[in-house]
Amino acid sequence: MALGNHSTITKFLLLGLSANPHVQALLFVLFLGIYLLTIMGNLMLLLVIRADSRLHTPMYFLLSHLSFVDLCFSSVIVPKMLENLLSQRKTISVEGCLAQVFFVFVTARTEACLLSGMAYDHYAAICRPLLYGQIMGKQLYKHLVWGSWGLGFLDALINVLPAVNMVFCEAKIIHHYSCEMPSLLPLSCSDIFRNLIALVCSTLLHGLGTFLLVFLSYTHIISTILSISSTSGRSEAFTCSAHLTAVILYYGSALLRHLMPNSGSPIELIFSVQYTILTPMLNPLIYSLKNKEVKGERSLQDSSDLPQLHKGQARWNRLAFTEGRREPGAPESSVRVTPQPRGACACSALHAAPTALQ
Repeated sequence: MALGNHSTITKFLLLGLSANPHVQALLFVLFLGIYLLTIMGNLMLLLVIRADSRLHTPMYFLLSHLSFVDLCFSSVIVPKMLENLLSQRKTISVEGCLAQVFFVFVTARTEACLLSGMAYDHYAAICRPLLYGQIMGKQLYKHLVWGSWGLGFLDALINVLPAVNMVFCEAKIIHHYSCEMPSLLPLSCSDIFRNLIALVCSTLLHGLGTFLLVFLSYTHIISTILSISSTSGRSEAFTCSAHLTAVILYYGSALLRHLMPNSGSPIELIFSVQYTILTPMLNPLIYSLKNKEVKGERSLQDSSDLPQLHKGQARWNRLAFTEGRREPGAPESSVRVTPQPRGACACSALHAAPTALQ
């Protein structure tokens, strides 16, 4: 598009969630509380995982990075939002806006990769318990984490580098509380075809690609759980729904936000608040409430329906699949039971021993 005699703007105006001063004051208190809960919840989860040697396992290594990503994700969005809720001038420079877009891409896409890696870890724990220590070896789960960060930065560069050359003129109002690429593209008076293609392709490939891994993992997990004849064993395995809940909340709102037309509508803002502000707060609550290892509750003396640990390798108790019958010729004492926390999910018990972090 020809620029003509239009003057180039250097700042954007963020309209936020409301123009009413009284509503803004209430929103400030609300989101300040959410932000503080997010910081405290994720920091506490990081400290617990760091301090407790029982949690130095692949699953909790992934979970610790998820908590760190949530800290970064929330800190990229919320402080500027809180500032604008109290300020009369709700502006942000073009450079600052592009920087925020960059770090939103890094944290959001890294979180998607980590969630898919955690889904694969659950699959290995429940569907391949005897091979879990080999599948989720030290090199693999570290590659999953650093690969997630690498893909997050790559995705950010693919989208933000072309945006650096965009020219913005006349229109400077962003109908949003933060800078995101879908809100930024309509404001450009230069050609955005490449930017649009990069955004759509990266969202579909990255978002749907990681979601496909989650979907396939949980398809196998649910199939395995349904094959368990023990009702109590089945209910224990289903407590791994904590991760599935986090996945649904994050993927559902994020994909809908980026694939729906950009209009500044209330439903669009709700989806954005869900995946950029609420999900980072809810993740530590979801995982700590569902995971009794993190809560530090007392151990069971007998956990017959949970995976059993023997010489550092996780095993399923045959009760879960064959109603308590031992394999022919197997002595009763061949499996040494390690007490597990009450109510812990099947995958959590499997994660407790196979591989220690160093």
